[in-house]
Amino acid sequence: MRSAAAAVPRAVKSQKLATMISLQVFYEGNVQGVGFRWSVRHAAKGFDVTGWVRNLRDGRVELQVTGEEDEVRAFLDRIAQGELHSLIHKQTEKRLDEAVAARGFEIRYD
Repeated sequence: MRSAAAAVPRAVKSQKLATMISLQVFYEGNVQGVGFRWSVRHAAKGFDVTGWVRNLRDGRVELQVTGEEDEVRAFLDRIAQGELHSLIHKQTEKRLDEAVAARGFEIRYD
């Protein structure tokens, strides 16, 4: 009789479990009035992430995003290293305890 551990295929054993992550990111620089939010939303279409982006009254842009850690990091790298990089002077991030409540990835106006 085979043990339960022996019945699990090797491929399943070697697969890494995906770690979900939620982050709040603030961007400072020339990030308002230049299509930054639209470009972030457009970039999100290439990644399996959900979240939102909005302008803040103090001139910063806030982004909140949830997804598998590798996807979220790749998405943030795309923003930081893509066409938007020259607009960003500072980026700060904070891990969130809860998943971001959003349908897809959207621009918020609140």
